[in-house]
Amino acid sequence: MRIHVTVNGSEHDVETEANMTLLDFLRDGLRLTGTKECCAVGECGACTVLVDGRAVNSCLMLTAESDGGEVTTIEGLAAGGKLSVLQDAFLASGAVQCGFCIPGQVVAAHHLLARNPHPTLDEVKEGLSGNLCRCGGYMQICAAVVAAGRANR
Repeated sequence: MRIHVTVNGSEHDVETEANMTLLDFLRDGLRLTGTKECCAVGECGACTVLVDGRAVNSCLMLTAESDGGEVTTIEGLAAGGKLSVLQDAFLASGAVQCGFCIPGQVVAAHHLLARNPHPTLDEVKEGLSGNLCRCGGYMQICAAVVAAGRANR
């Protein structure tokens, strides 16, 4: 099946198999490896991307479902090679430990901040509840999102 999708601002007309996940298309087809493959059942959030402004687990979405849509990955959040305020906040707060969950965390946090530019700590916890961190860095991650919200004022 042939689809047209915009990924991080670049348009792609591609042939895809009916059962190919968006995660596999991004990682294997486009070589955008920032989106991580972990649980493959939508439990961990490591594969979180934005599709038409909505946060989704790319391991659960078929590539064909993105036809005509716009996908944003972690690579698409930095503008012109410059990290976003949110990405800088993750670094400044020490939220990046092993780094495996961070792309999904940052994309989910970006989605939260787009809907709620100045979230409270409780709102951040709720907004990131679908993203797991195996290194236990939740306090730093939440602090980074709150700091980014403050910086956006």
